[in-house]
Amino acid sequence: MSTILIVAEIQNGAIRESSYELAAFAQKIAGETGGSVKGLVAGQGIDALAEEFSKKGGGEVYAADHETLANYNAEALGAAIRAAVDASGADLVLVSNTPSGWDVAPRIAAALDAGFVSDCFAVDVDGGKPVFRRRVFNGKLDATVSAEAERIVATVQPGATAAYEGESDGSVTKLDVTIDAGAFKTAFVEIKQAESTGVDLTKADVIVSGGRGVGAPEKFTEVIQPLADALSGAMGASRPVVDAGWLPHEYQVGSSGQVVQPKLYIACGISGAIQHLVGMKTSNFIIAINKDPDAPIFEVANLGVVGDLLEVVPALTKAVQEAKG
Repeated sequence: MSTILIVAEIQNGAIRESSYELAAFAQKIAGETGGSVKGLVAGQGIDALAEEFSKKGGGEVYAADHETLANYNAEALGAAIRAAVDASGADLVLVSNTPSGWDVAPRIAAALDAGFVSDCFAVDVDGGKPVFRRRVFNGKLDATVSAEAERIVATVQPGATAAYEGESDGSVTKLDVTIDAGAFKTAFVEIKQAESTGVDLTKADVIVSGGRGVGAPEKFTEVIQPLADALSGAMGASRPVVDAGWLPHEYQVGSSGQVVQPKLYIACGISGAIQHLVGMKTSNFIIAINKDPDAPIFEVANLGVVGDLLEVVPALTKAVQEAKG
């Protein structure tokens, strides 16, 4: 890969954390292939954001500032991406695997007659070419994918790697984009966003999750949440808990929920179905608490406790509170 283009995503007036994760992937690939990293920040009034992104792994950033880019529109953003590809000569385009990424990335791949790889969680280099890893069959298997096309568009799971850290040399170039809004077949109407009920799990350093083994919905408030609070972390849950209506979907960790990578993940009463493991097994340190010594969760845990979580977790919470004074 000679040139890698990162498509940054703006949410609530700031560049999403997943865009800095793309920067980490791009910088890694560039370092192994001798390529260069370019970035695209598209929106309205985005000079400061473009400058910020250029200093945090975005490389040479193209700033596409246009009124039609103020709110998300796949056709407008697609025009900006194609202009950035033309300006940079990029042969690899990285997009976050978010709802807007799902929408725009395949359109861009088709428009550029490029290879398309979706929902990757790792990008390696083999023979100077990128090789992508993605999960298939609901996370039961990992597939290694390479594209034979000269140009590739790929989407990457948020939370698949740590965000780019530190400062980097970068610059910002104004990008002129020709956009004919009158020819659009779609128009932005509004954004409806669910009210946040707690810490964003993708940003939490500590997550304490409960599974069906917790026993009852009130036990999350009585047992799981106090430990999360004591550790200044967030509470999570497995899919059966959410399916049963014990907690809202935003608490769900797994392939159909949120993919997380905290410093500490504590799984309480979670057996370890593959759907859940996909969402948390890259955590830095995993503690599993389960009565079943043969539970699959112990296969990925750094530390396992075989016991009744209704006894172990309150004792652990008390110990943490006493240690913190």
